[in-house]
Amino acid sequence: MMKNRSKMSTKRKFVADGVFYAELNELLTRELAEDGYAGVEVRTTPHRTEIIIRATKTQNVLGEKGQRIRELTSVVQKRFDFAEGAVELYAERVQNRGLCAQAQAESLKFKLLAGLAVRRACYGVVRFVMEASAKGCEVIVSGKLRGQRAKAMKFGDGYMIKTGHAGQVYTDVAVRHVAMRQGMIGIKVSIMLPHDPKGINGPKIPLDDVVTILEPKEEPSPESILQAQQAAEAAAAVAAQQAALQQQMLAQQQAAAAAPVEPTMQAGF
Repeated sequence: MMKNRSKMSTKRKFVADGVFYAELNELLTRELAEDGYAGVEVRTTPHRTEIIIRATKTQNVLGEKGQRIRELTSVVQKRFDFAEGAVELYAERVQNRGLCAQAQAESLKFKLLAGLAVRRACYGVVRFVMEASAKGCEVIVSGKLRGQRAKAMKFGDGYMIKTGHAGQVYTDVAVRHVAMRQGMIGIKVSIMLPHDPKGINGPKIPLDDVVTILEPKEEPSPESILQAQQAAEAAAAVAAQQAALQQQMLAQQQAAAAAPVEPTMQAGF
């Protein structure tokens, strides 16, 4: 698949990249679910393809002496027809897992599998996210939660934008499916990220409706402006007078140097 990329048209290349990312993401989601898998980034260079796996427990992803990451590299290489050494896998730790929707969805999934009550598990996730300086959080759990009738429960806190460009940039969404004994349960975690000028914990782009009002500058009074002008004029007049004096002294010195010196009479002649 990856060998024939150079011969593909642009449209087919985009589709192939999308399919590759989707399949890789599904593989890593299933394989690294217990290690806090939080997404993958694919960087393609002319010489090789770098795959960065984001997770909360990077040591578990690497394995003992890097064995597990080598096994994953081998699986990806054989499945997608990469040449020997043409693909590299790296593990990157999630800086703030409270602001990562995928990590929180996985956490909620394992809480429900462990038998924790739905309300308690969801409110725990919402509180953890809000304590991590998020602007808002929403957790939706749907399925046969209690009894045979399926229903959906929604838990939220804070501020949440769902539409427009801000909804795409500021909202991190993750969906997971939990195979419970009574049936399949769906989980959706949405986190509204905070604005971060450095772009570490959230987007650099400020929200459209956030207006920063600056303090007005102090305007000088007319009296102070007049006094400043008079002081400047006086300083300029003094400087001009000093310059004229210096020129006069310089002219006198030059005249004295240019005058002829009369020879003095020596005694005895």
